[in-house]
Amino acid sequence: MSSKLMRILFWALAVGFVVLYPIMISMYVYLPLFIGFAGYMVIWGIDGHGVRYIWFPLLYLLNLEANLSLPMFLSLFAILLFYLTLYGKIRYFKRCTVCVGLLSVVAINFYYFILLLGYDFMFDTSSIFVNTLLLYSLVFDLIFVVLL
Repeated sequence: MSSKLMRILFWALAVGFVVLYPIMISMYVYLPLFIGFAGYMVIWGIDGHGVRYIWFPLLYLLNLEANLSLPMFLSLFAILLFYLTLYGKIRYFKRCTVCVGLLSVVAINFYYFILLLGYDFMFDTSSIFVNTLLLYSLVFDLIFVVLL
């Protein structure tokens, strides 16, 4: 296949994933959320790897929050909070890029779930249940970061 066709196929699959996967999660609750992985991709884009690493994960996260009735922009707030508070300290592991990715995903998920629990407490709602499904989602986030 030509490289132009491969590039078009890649972008079609990427856009399809960003648009359709959050809809699939709302129907099949056992699919992982990939909040930490998307957050790590945003931070990777902020570090200078390209704008596409910022926009696609942000669109995915906003679509995910809209489809699952989660608080809008809470994931973006968690990612930026992690980037401003903890990412500078984690970057000292520059030689071990897998370590930086794994620690970042765990921290982003931790920030997000703490903020989500705080949101639920403040507004007396129940957005998401903290159970084994969230741990399952974290494991898949970690696997995808290692594969990246």
